Amino acid sequence: MIRLSIPLLLAAALATPATAAELTADAVNNAEMRKRPPSQEKMDPVAIRAQVLLDRAHVSPGEIDGRFGDNARKALAAFARAKAIDSGSKLTPELWDALRQDQAPAIVSTKITKDDVKGPFLEKLPQRMEDMKDLPRLGYTSPREALAEKFHMSEALLAALNPNSKFDKDGEQIAVANVMKPDEKVPEITRLDIDKASETVQAFAKDGKPVAVFPATVGSDDKPTPVGSFKVDSIDADPNYRYNPDYKFKGVKARKPFDIKPGPNNPVGAYWIGLSVGNGYGIHGTAEPSKVGKSESHGCVRLTNWDAKFLGEHLSKKATVELR
Repeated sequence: MIRLSIPLLLAAALATPATAAELTADAVNNAEMRKRPPSQEKMDPVAIRAQVLLDRAHVSPGEIDGRFGDNARKALAAFARAKAIDSGSKLTPELWDALRQDQAPAIVSTKITKDDVKGPFLEKLPQRMEDMKDLPRLGYTSPREALAEKFHMSEALLAALNPNSKFDKDGEQIAVANVMKPDEKVPEITRLDIDKASETVQAFAKDGKPVAVFPATVGSDDKPTPVGSFKVDSIDADPNYRYNPDYKFKGVKARKPFDIKPGPNNPVGAYWIGLSVGNGYGIHGTAEPSKVGKSESHGCVRLTNWDAKFLGEHLSKKATVELR
């Protein structure tokens, strides 16, 4: 079991040379709203704290990277709507106060476990699908990648918070985003509303109340995602991926079907939710969380691995899916 605690001495233990924005646990946990908005260009303690609080509210900002970009602003706007606050994606005092109703620290201390470092890890993730098919598993490339994904963070932010760590020692104490809520009870999700224009997936319970919102990559001009009402066909953790030449993906020259073994760096990531559309359409994770909502997909709906996992674990097998 992961044991998290407020890092009383992390500011000293993780101190870096004095900079304009020192990224220590205390700097993030004590960050307060200011006149200028959170930075999109560099890691910002206010942006980190806001991203973690949004993640904890299940209004996902995607990858927590400390830069308040498009996905974070979309999440902030969704959070404002849920709270009936008229601020859009702008961080106002009223919206900041609503976020801070969750008084948990944004950054906490945790120990690296044996499972975090045991691997096996890939020396290099192949870029071509054909080169993936003979690998026994599409695992992580390093403990740092595994830990970053475990806590919904970018590797760069994890490294910035822990400048002296190589993330390879069982028992080492590190600073991470406080996204774990192990005792939380989440209602079953019975309906999904996927908006291609805003590139979001909204999840609702049986009573119509919103459960979560996720940023997503939804299709492309070359492979548009079909619109309409569909059903969930399958929900699979750690899925195999089967490539069919009928998909005609750019850059894939294979003329025969082939399978790619499971793993978080598999082409459909750590979770697959099949839809009653036909021809392999579904909702799935990704090996590149930083690109969710920012790059095209092969027609499916792509989430971060952790958002896909959360959705898959709470989704009814009889759920309806509206794609519009």
